[in-house]
Amino acid sequence: MPAVRDRVRVVVQGGGRRARRIGLARLLWVGAEVITTVGVVVALLVVHQVWWTNRQAVAGAEEQVRALERRWAGGGGDGDGVGGAGGGGGPDVPGVEEAPGVVVGGSEGGSGGGAGGGAGVGASPPAGAGARPAPAGSGPARDEAYGVLRIPKLGLSVPVAEGVDRRAVLDKGYVGHYPGTAQPGAEGNFAVAGHRNTHGEPFRYLNRLREGDEVLVDLRGRRYTYVVGKVLAETSPGDVGVIAPVPRSGVGPGYGYGEPGSYITLTTCTPEYTSKYRMVVWGVLKGVVGAGR
Repeated sequence: MPAVRDRVRVVVQGGGRRARRIGLARLLWVGAEVITTVGVVVALLVVHQVWWTNRQAVAGAEEQVRALERRWAGGGGDGDGVGGAGGGGGPDVPGVEEAPGVVVGGSEGGSGGGAGGGAGVGASPPAGAGARPAPAGSGPARDEAYGVLRIPKLGLSVPVAEGVDRRAVLDKGYVGHYPGTAQPGAEGNFAVAGHRNTHGEPFRYLNRLREGDEVLVDLRGRRYTYVVGKVLAETSPGDVGVIAPVPRSGVGPGYGYGEPGSYITLTTCTPEYTSKYRMVVWGVLKGVVGAGR
């Protein structure tokens, strides 16, 4: 009898080890399925963010450019006073979650973070901005596409809209005009922001611009030609001096200008796929051709 009990005990113990192995195998299988599912979801999100949003935004931006050109060819206007000094009320310097431009306050985040749509990070003008508010109704409406920015070297033609709201402007693949900065052709600084990555990424290759390259702005049959003069490869998000009427970096005082003039400022995030710093390209008005000139 003792021998029989020993044999039974051995059989029972062997069955327990097999059960544990089966349980471990099932657990590993479930874990592998979960990891695979999460990986697929993440991959789909990346594809959507990097590829699909670009495709949608580029298509929409191209159609908007064509719509503006058809309107101008037909003699349609885009609001009296566009091309004047002011651009609506006071400047609304955006946060990172609204525009990849310059920020006052707010927290930094990666590209694609935040909700946008008027987070109200900085409603006061940048130091030294001094922009004159335009009379009511004299400029383009908020979020309205009213011009076309062209950079021949980059093969870029993209709508310019009033404001730098993320959802209403930038995520459409447009570049946004900082309210309170000058309009094209006026004395002061026509400052715009655009995505570097995702949502059409109009400023993806802004780093390729060099001194002497042309930046064109079309408004109702009139073309303003700016020539790139200076490039600031990296500055902090709070460097508001770069969009002042006489643009000059407050972080790197050697970068910028010292005298009044008619400037253009292009801002975007850097390095790519982050919003840690800002890249700035400045140009000076070279000439104007078209209606009324």
